[in-house]
Amino acid sequence: MIWDNYVFRRGVAVEELWDQLFIDRKRSGKPLKLLYVTGRGFDVRANAVLSKFVNRLVASGCSIKSAELLLVGFSGYNLSKDLHVQTSKNEAELRAAFDEIGSSKTIVIGASVEGEEDVSSTIALRRGADEVLRNVSDHTDIVLDVSSLPRVAYLTILLALLAKIIPDRGSGDGLHAKGVSLQVLVAEDAALDSTISSEDPANELTMIPGFSEALQSEAQTDEPLVWFPVLGENRLAQIMKLESEIPEWAEICPVLPHPSRNPRRGDDLLVEYESVLFAKRDTPLSNILYANETHPFEAYRQLFSAMVRYRKTMSVIGGCRIVVTPLASKLITVGTALACFEMKVESALHRSSVAIPYAEPKRYEASVQMMLDSRPVISSLILTGEAYLES
Repeated sequence: MIWDNYVFRRGVAVEELWDQLFIDRKRSGKPLKLLYVTGRGFDVRANAVLSKFVNRLVASGCSIKSAELLLVGFSGYNLSKDLHVQTSKNEAELRAAFDEIGSSKTIVIGASVEGEEDVSSTIALRRGADEVLRNVSDHTDIVLDVSSLPRVAYLTILLALLAKIIPDRGSGDGLHAKGVSLQVLVAEDAALDSTISSEDPANELTMIPGFSEALQSEAQTDEPLVWFPVLGENRLAQIMKLESEIPEWAEICPVLPHPSRNPRRGDDLLVEYESVLFAKRDTPLSNILYANETHPFEAYRQLFSAMVRYRKTMSVIGGCRIVVTPLASKLITVGTALACFEMKVESALHRSSVAIPYAEPKRYEASVQMMLDSRPVISSLILTGEAYLES
């Protein structure tokens, strides 16, 4: 596995990890060139993460050659007035916090070009990922904070960054990636995430760029298909839309969060999706997989191992297609992205392909007060860089 060894910290250990990273950078004599990517969204959790990161960086005394904050905004979403106001407040706070170390700029995903007809959400995502990558040059540290980014956005950006930073997974450099550190930050509050309602899914499925072959390739239409819906609360409309696009004969393996802070969360999700995944499709309970709610690398291992088992089993009939739909909380979704990335890496060696379809909601509803009262736990995943030199 690509991340057989990994660096993951949670809670107070995150700031200790930052201190060590900055001390090591200071000792190396190599000045920091930072690109910090986060969302221009209504979720206030990104503000707390950025403030803590900047405070630890300044306190370390690490030499900063350049630092840029890239705020990723979005068009086409229907938000309440309160959420629009909170979005503007968040942007102002993020810019003010980052001014201490560098500059900031905003890019908007989904904005149409003058004189151009409306483009599909898949094309808009590809353009957005390309715009993010154009801001990546000779940085020593790239930080992606997914706390206030929509799921399709951070999946697209994360997978694009991985493909750029470690394009040749077979090289001797491996995850060291010439010393470029890619860090993913998540301010996780699964209980809050479960209350944020995403509604009115688009009629057309959104495909994560680079991960569409399994559903869109005509040459693979008759190949066996295995669908892994990674389940989270309040996503029934999206699951129903996605289910309608999955062949009746497909194998379905629902993924539930376990262990979980709420020990009954998995049972509640089974009840919520019973009609569409079990009563209608006759999915056997033995097909259910479990992913650790608070440990993305464990979720990555669990899902990737399941993918490999199906690939090996179906290799006797020529291979299979794998479709993954991440609808769970942020940490599991990040782990899901890593599993899909590695599965695509191996697709050149094995006859299999992976797709990540999503029924993108057009309307979000959330309580601003609940977000302000939330006490999320910050998690950090180091995916590449000096931490992997020996491995």
